[in-house]
Amino acid sequence: MRRLFFLLFLLLASPAFAAGLLDNRPSATLGAASNNADFLPVHEAFKLNLVQADAQSIKLRFVATDGYYLYRHRFQFRTEPADIRLGTPDIPKGEAKHDEFFGDVEVYHGVLDIELPRTDKRAFTLLVGYQGCADKGLCYPPETARLDIEGEGGMPPASAEPGWNWKSLALFFLAGVGLTFTPCVLPMLPILSGVVLRGQVGGLRGLSLSLAYVLPMAASFAVLGALMGLFGAGLNLQARLQSAWVLVPFAGFFVLFALAMFGLFDIKLPQALGNRLEKVANHTRGGSLLGAAVLGVLSSLLVSPCVSAPLAGALLYISASGDALGGALKLFALGLGMGAPLLLVATGGAAWLPKSGPWMNTVKNAIGVLLLGLAIGLLSRVLPGPATLLLVGLLAAGVALFLGALEFVVKTPRQRLAQLLGLALLVYALACWYGALSGQGDPLRPLPAPVAATATTAAKTDAWQTVTTPEALDAALAEAKATGQPVLLDWYADWCISCKVIEHEVLNAEPVTAQLGAFRLLRFDITQSNAEQRALLDRYRLFGPPALMFFAANGSEMTTDRVIGEINAGDFAQVLARVRGQLGL
Repeated sequence: MRRLFFLLFLLLASPAFAAGLLDNRPSATLGAASNNADFLPVHEAFKLNLVQADAQSIKLRFVATDGYYLYRHRFQFRTEPADIRLGTPDIPKGEAKHDEFFGDVEVYHGVLDIELPRTDKRAFTLLVGYQGCADKGLCYPPETARLDIEGEGGMPPASAEPGWNWKSLALFFLAGVGLTFTPCVLPMLPILSGVVLRGQVGGLRGLSLSLAYVLPMAASFAVLGALMGLFGAGLNLQARLQSAWVLVPFAGFFVLFALAMFGLFDIKLPQALGNRLEKVANHTRGGSLLGAAVLGVLSSLLVSPCVSAPLAGALLYISASGDALGGALKLFALGLGMGAPLLLVATGGAAWLPKSGPWMNTVKNAIGVLLLGLAIGLLSRVLPGPATLLLVGLLAAGVALFLGALEFVVKTPRQRLAQLLGLALLVYALACWYGALSGQGDPLRPLPAPVAATATTAAKTDAWQTVTTPEALDAALAEAKATGQPVLLDWYADWCISCKVIEHEVLNAEPVTAQLGAFRLLRFDITQSNAEQRALLDRYRLFGPPALMFFAANGSEMTTDRVIGEINAGDFAQVLARVRGQLGL
């Protein structure tokens, strides 16, 4: 039973684990979006703020929304009038990223601060050029923002956009609820309720006492989150958290926290400080709103070993975000989650709470596994892809052994099911190791894919007609309509990594090429990204490449079959089969 509970916990937490582990790696295995609704407009995906402009320097802050990243080599800074000179931009080192088509590049997730030295005190317009992509495979055309810089006297700082959303708050709330069901916390709940409530269970009085305890406790956590957010913003950890000298120690901390969750040692406050806080707590009178509030604040400082490890991990995560408001709200949600069971007790719902038992150790172990996953996610930014894949396989193998994958004596049906699931994880671990030894680095696609022959690839490429102007595209579409040919239109750019993936790995795959003969193949090259090409993007309501569009023989677009972003060969073969069926081909 404990193994099944452990697996269910991992499945429920897998979205957060996957986000931490794969947030900086676009994957060709992801299914494509059917329209632009799955992607943000460029100014929402990448928010640019003028933080400070004085006589000495100009400070800019980019905030890339979760799931989006910026290229270092695409930053450009110009002035109007052009005779105003700026110093060399101070751009922090980015996250190393290797692409088989583009080579080694640097990218930025999250918050990025850039400082421009200033020697001329005249007012001018700053033109900031930048370009970014979505992890799901959409690349935005190069963008230029115009910022008015005042003359001598500067301008007041502008605030950056918050880096939180309701989804992240809900995840922190659920994490707080999960922390309650640990062997260090759940057995203390009856004792805590007795001290806070003093027998006043149920009704408005019990609810107000429990709220008086829970809200100050959550507020104390919020203060910690705000301080760590400010600390991270002040040191620009989001930008600096791309160096091995920072990432490796942070990953080491997560490993230590995981070992603490596995019971190898305890993480506590210094004994002298802990004893003083306990004395204050023991002398605090319960049963009153003020006493409950004091106990709530003290309990946030006297966290148990089961809570302190993941709490410290959350603080490290928040410190890297550079967002004080988001950090405060996230830890406030965590505190509310930890206090939710007490609210349930106070309103007379104690019978709904599960009883203490060995299953709570499974919760601790599951949290430890998630912390190890976060450590791998950090290391993946500096380790080669194959090394990351080896670590992912090692973690999967460890979970498989815990589930009893190699045990020979299986007693109950539940143990047999757990063993079966463990064997599946063990097979995945072996696939990761084989893929790593073959040079792969994608945990979602660990095994190497077959590579088409060069001559065959060249022959298939010749079938495409490439155009670069709206007039040429309109002429080609009109010609196809006149001859009654359906059209497949591919939006492409040299600066688009996902376009390269689609060109080489999708459009040249055998299941796809076998169906392309029914279409006139057009490719619009938007590499130049000039005004005419951008207008064409607006005409078709696209944010950028890659995109694959179908036109029927009568020239009308089949809008419901659009493919936006990256897609794998198997999924696109299914799209082609569906479109051919609709066209009767």
